[in-house]
Amino acid sequence: QVQLVESGGGLVQAGGSLRLSCTASGRTISDYTVGWFRQVPGNEREFVAAISRSGSSTYYADSVQGRLTISRDNAKNTGYLQMNSLKPEDTAVYYCAVAQSRWTTAQDMGVRRPGIDWGQGTQVTVSS
Repeated sequence: QVQLVESGGGLVQAGGSLRLSCTASGRTISDYTVGWFRQVPGNEREFVAAISRSGSSTYYADSVQGRLTISRDNAKNTGYLQMNSLKPEDTAVYYCAVAQSRWTTAQDMGVRRPGIDWGQGTQVTVSS
């Protein structure tokens, strides 16, 4: 079973940047789509971004398009989320996600949300 550990969250002013990391152990994730979701207390967990196995294809939620960039380093078994031009409404707990099936695409993760393994989450707070 894969273990996912997120890091890089914190407090930042509006307009600032953060870079989240997600390091996997227990499974090589190079054969699986990696994604990020976020959740605010009382709300459902919402999709943010996903990246294909090779990194050649990405898929984003409309609300973050152009400000957040997902990437991965398969040699390090790690995924990343670069967050620029942050807004107070980006405040949430951010969760790393790895698809359980090799056949799950980046768009699948955003639209259908198939079987996913989750990290424990990292808090991102954007002050106005």
